[in-house]
Amino acid sequence: MNSKKKATTGLKNNSTINIFEMLNKNDNILKDHLLNYYDQSKDLLNKDMSDAVRKLREDAYTYLKNNNLPSKRDEKWRSTNLEHLYAQTPSLDYKPSVYDKSQEEIFVCEVHGFEAQRYSMLNGWYYGPESEKLKIFDNGLIVGSIIEAQKQYPELFNKYFNSVAKTSTHGLTATNAALFKDGFFVYVPDNVVVEDTIQLIKMINKEENMFINSRNLIILGENSELSFLHCDDSINHSPNLLNTVTEFIISENAHLRLNKLQNLNDSTSLINSTFIKQHKNSTSKVNVITYNGGLIRNEIYVDLIGEAADADLNGIYLMDKNQHIDNQVFVNHAVPNCTSSELFKGVLDDKATGVFNGYIFVERDAQNTAAFQQNNNILMSSDAKIDTQPFLEIYADDVKCSHGATVGQLDTEALFYMKQRGISNDDARLLLMFAFTAEVTSKINIEALRLSIEDMIKKRLRGELSICEKCVLHCSVPEYPMEFDIDMSKV
Repeated sequence: MNSKKKATTGLKNNSTINIFEMLNKNDNILKDHLLNYYDQSKDLLNKDMSDAVRKLREDAYTYLKNNNLPSKRDEKWRSTNLEHLYAQTPSLDYKPSVYDKSQEEIFVCEVHGFEAQRYSMLNGWYYGPESEKLKIFDNGLIVGSIIEAQKQYPELFNKYFNSVAKTSTHGLTATNAALFKDGFFVYVPDNVVVEDTIQLIKMINKEENMFINSRNLIILGENSELSFLHCDDSINHSPNLLNTVTEFIISENAHLRLNKLQNLNDSTSLINSTFIKQHKNSTSKVNVITYNGGLIRNEIYVDLIGEAADADLNGIYLMDKNQHIDNQVFVNHAVPNCTSSELFKGVLDDKATGVFNGYIFVERDAQNTAAFQQNNNILMSSDAKIDTQPFLEIYADDVKCSHGATVGQLDTEALFYMKQRGISNDDARLLLMFAFTAEVTSKINIEALRLSIEDMIKKRLRGELSICEKCVLHCSVPEYPMEFDIDMSKV
């Protein structure tokens, strides 16, 4: 993130000649591949599955058969081009890995100094000893493989599974429902406060081009609390397509703190669909931190169905090279007296492109709604592009709602001021970019995690800048106090 060209906004005009024909042709290559795989493998996919899962798979297969995969033809996807993915036939026949190494032997977690209950998924499967595929704690907490949860706790599983996610959202959510093989399951019983953060580390180490579908189900009982850290990481540079659907049920007076960290290679694409349903007096605090990834689309759907529910949704994205980020946030205020807040900030450099589409829907009976939405972006080069669309649709008349978006460059006056006090141009730019993200990171209320995330942001920004020997942030030795020499002749 070291370009110094003047920033501009907008998207390049693309020729529309025969574009729909081209999209249809490429769409059908992958779509036919998915349908053929299901036809050939449905007996294996449905083996030991409950009737609810079997029915979901059949319904999803039918939807996919009758509908196209999402593309630039669709309004919500017009700025995210998946054509290069649809022209491929990636492997869908991935098998669970034999548990012969611990998670730490495969991948060292980047979140230093942070203690948590760590669980992992490898190549789309829950990774752990066979005897620990599902852990049941003394307080009733259940954590492990979603497939094992379906087998051991069928009544609990069937009550909540697919109760929040919508298969018909688009063709990729339908694909996930039809083809998922495993995923992560957490159940927090009523009145249980989980003291330690539960961390899920998702890893891919296959060399071949994979299309991996995984499904997560997280249930918070009444008066419960959970801190959940969800990490998507690449181990190698092989291209993959990851398609994840996660359902959160937050019961009455329950509280969720969700942090997502995304650090994938430039060849990997991630479609991450998160569905949250909140009941009366519940709260959710979501922070999505995107460091790297070839193409990442985060979809967050929040349904506030109980009075006095509150959703606080935040994000940071740091993209460069030819990377693409697409954040889609939809909040439905269905009942009175609920609040929601959205704050997403991005720094884009080189030829990186981004999309933010925030949508707040206030139903007719949802009086006394308070909803806030803001998206701020810094473009570091003239080739970086952002398409930002904050949007409100309100049918109630007693509400407090606002939205806004900004796109610009680093503050030249602040740069000048800092340089006049002996701070180099590179250091000044780094400090301003880091300060720009601080409004979001300050919302992370676990100090050790916040410090770790801030350190990773520094490293991400510093890695794309020329490194000064006396960097004012001292990222390489964070244990030392921050100090630097000032050339008084320039003051």
